[in-house]
Amino acid sequence: MSLSVGFIGLGALGAPMAANLQARGFPLTVHNRRRDREMPLAAAGARRAATPAAAAQGADVLALCLSDDAAVAAVLLGEGGDVADAALAGLAPGALVVDFSTIAPGTSRAMADALGGRGVAYLDAPVTGGTEGARAGTLAVLVGGAAADLERARPVLEAVGRTITAIGPVGAGQGAKAVNQVLVAGSYAAVAEAMALGQRLGLPMEEVRQALVGGAAGSWALEHRAGAMLRGEFPLGFRLRLHRKDLAIALEAATAGGLELPVADLVAAMEDDLIAAGHGDEDVSALARWFNARSR
Repeated sequence: MSLSVGFIGLGALGAPMAANLQARGFPLTVHNRRRDREMPLAAAGARRAATPAAAAQGADVLALCLSDDAAVAAVLLGEGGDVADAALAGLAPGALVVDFSTIAPGTSRAMADALGGRGVAYLDAPVTGGTEGARAGTLAVLVGGAAADLERARPVLEAVGRTITAIGPVGAGQGAKAVNQVLVAGSYAAVAEAMALGQRLGLPMEEVRQALVGGAAGSWALEHRAGAMLRGEFPLGFRLRLHRKDLAIALEAATAGGLELPVADLVAAMEDDLIAAGHGDEDVSALARWFNARSR
């Protein structure tokens, strides 16, 4: 591959995404705040970078997969105004930043403005599909930014995603991700609630689940998470605390637009309870715990 790629953020999604880029033959440089997470990729040939600036140096495309707005701003622009180690210090004019993180649309626009002043293009490209999709390279990528920049990034995007959808200008990808996270909130909570009801009624719930999955009530959550909910297992696809962060973005956007989201509000409160009880690092399907804790 002719594009050299820097990748910053090797968490549950970022590490397998970077591994898929490496498998496609992209020259890869990696950086993570916890440096030990760089080791598996380095063992397969990736170059390790000590700072975001070093990861960005020489990169045609710098990919980010970070936890929140503050992390993205710190990596790109530096903390406390110190830009020496920030990615901006290493990016050359003409480089392209592809931000796979889920952050507020306004933050994406601010990053694009800051980078654009240095001749660096920016795409917000949040993903959906969880750790399963990240490992398989089948994520859905929701892209905000200029069409020409998307085409430059397409080889990178196709290495991590099955579908790449241009949503609109910078920030639009994050708006689409907010819509996605509201849908996840409602569908996971509805499945958890339904499973709790069926168990309370004494029904053979695995048989019920199989009967319903192909009908009008069918959903990804019913097909892929309900069985584990019934067993009290919560295999990690996406951390509940990160989904709660994403819901906050959606709820803030709704408030700004004069819209109420009562279902998302309710699920956010449920997730707050679960996080307070120590379940924030479990999968979003741990919403089932909320109903189990209230059984009488």
